[in-house]
Amino acid sequence: MLINRLGEFALIERIRKSIKTDASVVVGSGDDCAVLKFNQSHYQLFSCDMLVEGVDFTKVTDPYLVGRKALAVSLSDIAACAGIPTHAVVSLGIPKNTLVKKIDRITKGITDLAKEYAVNIVGGDISRSKELIIDVSILGTVEKKFLIARSGAKKGDIILVSGELGGSIKGKHLWFKPRLEEARFLVQNFQVNSMIDISDGLTQDLNHILKASNRGAVIYESLIPISKDARGLEDALSAGEDFELLFTMPRLEAKKLLDAGYAGFMAIGEIFDRKIGFRLIKNSGKVINIKPKGFRHF
Repeated sequence: MLINRLGEFALIERIRKSIKTDASVVVGSGDDCAVLKFNQSHYQLFSCDMLVEGVDFTKVTDPYLVGRKALAVSLSDIAACAGIPTHAVVSLGIPKNTLVKKIDRITKGITDLAKEYAVNIVGGDISRSKELIIDVSILGTVEKKFLIARSGAKKGDIILVSGELGGSIKGKHLWFKPRLEEARFLVQNFQVNSMIDISDGLTQDLNHILKASNRGAVIYESLIPISKDARGLEDALSAGEDFELLFTMPRLEAKKLLDAGYAGFMAIGEIFDRKIGFRLIKNSGKVINIKPKGFRHF
């Protein structure tokens, strides 16, 4: 069977089944970060992301923004687990005819963002490749009491997002702000039961929460915060690379958050039993069973 027939998520699951871990691993593959034992009060977070020319950016994309995005997507993973980033290593696959000043600009994009979030770049690797490739591996920490995973959504939870969705291809996917501060604010002041960052699309990433939590959900067209850059509802539901937080919290906690008027946070639906499935209520009142869509490599 060819990889493109198996599909990205089936391939990941196939690989996961062959992986064994020891007692040092609290959460392995299948969440935004691996969660590892660290000390009495904290866990260590570990994640990586790869950007490939022709998939995540083009030959004419500003190299500074390419470098910035390479680190930002990993910072977004740390945010999804409510953590604080600490250290990163950066590996580059570079075509042999690449201008040195292009790599300088990529490096500048990485180091400027690293400085902004107090992340230490502590090494990496370089190899020759046909296309430009940037891989960032990142470490962080999170207090045990604040760790949020995908698997904690509960019946009756309200589903919320931290910002508008869709249209990221017009620029947001390169200059987005990792929601580290927002995630920390949430866990320090409210009960949050599950969380993920929206990288592959709202419906696809919410479905990850539903599968991990063994739940169903209903979202409402009238509540989806569609960006002015989006082509419409479908774009907001599935285009991806918004890198907003998608999270669930008990109804009273959600009311407290929304009543306080904190900018950006919006409710879009509710968590139900698994038997409900995954549904969208249209403005017309029509109920649609959602087939999760979003970006997939295969």
